[in-house]
Amino acid sequence: MLAIYKRELYSYFTSPIGYLFVAILWAASGLAFSFFTFLAGQDANISSYFTSELIILMFVTPILTMKSFSEDRKLKTEQLILTSPVSLPGFVVAKFLSSYTLLGGTFIIVNCINLPIMFSYLSDQPLVVYNAVTALGSCVAVLLVGAAFISVGLLISSLTENQIISALGTLIILAALLGASMLNSKIGFAPLRAVLRWLSIYSRFSAFTQGYFDFASLIYYASFAAVCLFVTVRVYEKRRWA
Repeated sequence: MLAIYKRELYSYFTSPIGYLFVAILWAASGLAFSFFTFLAGQDANISSYFTSELIILMFVTPILTMKSFSEDRKLKTEQLILTSPVSLPGFVVAKFLSSYTLLGGTFIIVNCINLPIMFSYLSDQPLVVYNAVTALGSCVAVLLVGAAFISVGLLISSLTENQIISALGTLIILAALLGASMLNSKIGFAPLRAVLRWLSIYSRFSAFTQGYFDFASLIYYASFAAVCLFVTVRVYEKRRWA
């Protein structure tokens, strides 16, 4: 499993995908941070910045995951995977961890640069403390959402050998998950509203941006990622015995 993790992580930097992902995430996060803090003046809102990070991740995560399984299937190298001594759960988890390492590492580095710059301009001590707590909770929430997003991308990638279809499919599903809470107010059927509210990634994220650590949401994100990874393993188990 460790060997696969290292190989997958290394592969991101032997192709343009890793550099493209890092460049887009850095540039988009920097622009969003400037827009919602410094350029906003008195209307600066750090919570809006972290909410914008979800939109950014929605677009860049498919770039990160689109080749994870699709490339193996297209190149016919997945037979080596299916017949290798490495367990399928270990293989899927290694793929997940390599993608998550790149996403999480890039996000953390970006905010290790952005947030200290913002705090250096704040002179009100209570405001500094409030923003620090909010920023910490929001960072945890973004990383949790990132894990859920990657698990969706890996699942879609395991279903097709076309990387473009994998990326588009992932983008559509992530957009639907983020948009579920927006549709809530426009639906009159109460049971459907309850389902959308339960599935909504954004409604669970918002508590963190207000400085609250919601353990129920933490369990939700972890369970969501685990279910997607489990289904990915089942897809490959079915293919192994087909």
